[in-house]
Amino acid sequence: MSWKYWLLALIPASLLLEFFHASPLLVFFVACFAIVPLAEWMRHATEELSLHAGSAIGGLLNVTFGNSAELILALFVLKTGRTDVVKATITGAIIGNSLIGLGLSVVIGSWRREKQTFNRDQAGLLGSLLILSVIALMIPALFDYTERGLNAARTGVLDERLSLGVSIVLILVYFANLLFTLVSHRDVFSPGEAGHPPEWSMRRSILVLLLATIGVLFEAELVSNALEATASGLQLTPFFLGIVILPFIGNAAEYFSAIYFARKDQMSLVMTIAIGSSIQVALFTAPVLVLVSFAMGHPMNLVFTNPLELIAIAGVAFAVNSIALDGETTWFEGVLLIAVYLLLALAFFFVTV
Repeated sequence: MSWKYWLLALIPASLLLEFFHASPLLVFFVACFAIVPLAEWMRHATEELSLHAGSAIGGLLNVTFGNSAELILALFVLKTGRTDVVKATITGAIIGNSLIGLGLSVVIGSWRREKQTFNRDQAGLLGSLLILSVIALMIPALFDYTERGLNAARTGVLDERLSLGVSIVLILVYFANLLFTLVSHRDVFSPGEAGHPPEWSMRRSILVLLLATIGVLFEAELVSNALEATASGLQLTPFFLGIVILPFIGNAAEYFSAIYFARKDQMSLVMTIAIGSSIQVALFTAPVLVLVSFAMGHPMNLVFTNPLELIAIAGVAFAVNSIALDGETTWFEGVLLIAVYLLLALAFFFVTV
């Protein structure tokens, strides 16, 4: 039986632990791992719906549900007012997908292969979007730094207004990217339709997606409620949990998918899953969180006050573009990506605030 079925047992286990007031640390980790199979079911159901609806509508479905698990998790953390942790999860998701997700896929996919190849045009576009993400996320931080020296009293309000404007622009760019890859240049980036018919009916796909989303809602609330106590119990900062642990849990299903397709030597698809997920976080998930935060009464801007976060995102763009340059990968390039992630994670571990 697939791991997706076995790990579902963690859902009732987490609810029972919460009901009997078990240790927050235990509730946190059981709930975190319960999100992994739910995220995979959401991904699978979205993929099945895409096969029914066609590539263009499928692209829109992937925008809506592609990172639903981590978006829901971030929303529940946002509800507690920990905007710093939410920003950390954004950074962690961007660097995790493109470094650890892609790195593991390249290493495992290249096992007993001299090299693997992928679509350079597609990888080039993904690299360009990553660079745009870096620029967009750096502008609010640089603006904040400049304004605090000139007009400190109004800086917070101006940061929020700028972040709202940047968020709207990023969302528009992301939908323009969908139009470019799925409509106007579909032959270049999506050659042909899916190679297999849907395994599930549309009704079953919608039902699974709905049930998995409800499950993630429950588990995300358990995780967010136990976050502070877990950080204290492990003698870690909530920042570290937000930038390393939570994104890893939220994206674990995508890591498994990328590794699966890497072993099948479908590296163009791996690039789309790994790097595309980072782009989706930067150009869609993060802006949506900013917009929703104002409606929730916990306004969040896009000012990353920790320079390490911006350096990490910039490092991802640099690393991905350097690897995508020649249209091929080897296992050693995967090792380099993992090494960069470990170095960043080590730095985040020692961050004290």
